Amino acid sequence: MRQIVAFIFGLGLIGNALLFVPQAIAVWRKKTDEGVSLVTFGGFCILQILGVIHGVYEHDNALIIGLGASFFTCGTVTFLTIAYRVRRLRA
Repeated sequence: MRQIVAFIFGLGLIGNALLFVPQAIAVWRKKTDEGVSLVTFGGFCILQILGVIHGVYEHDNALIIGLGASFFTCGTVTFLTIAYRVRRLRA
């Protein structure tokens, strides 16, 4: 039963990572940071990194892979937001 719950949890974390993809695509296509909260996405990134570190200490591959994937997708939104915000503020 524990393995089943761990598997479902891992799938949930991958689903969590996929939830950031539409926002990344929207920011990239529009080439603007408007409507994106840098505090929110930056906070998510910090929490995901902490989750990965916790997963390493606990030897929990579901946390490492799932939150690593979430960090990648959320980090993409965060990076694009920073890049477009810097470009907008310089203009």
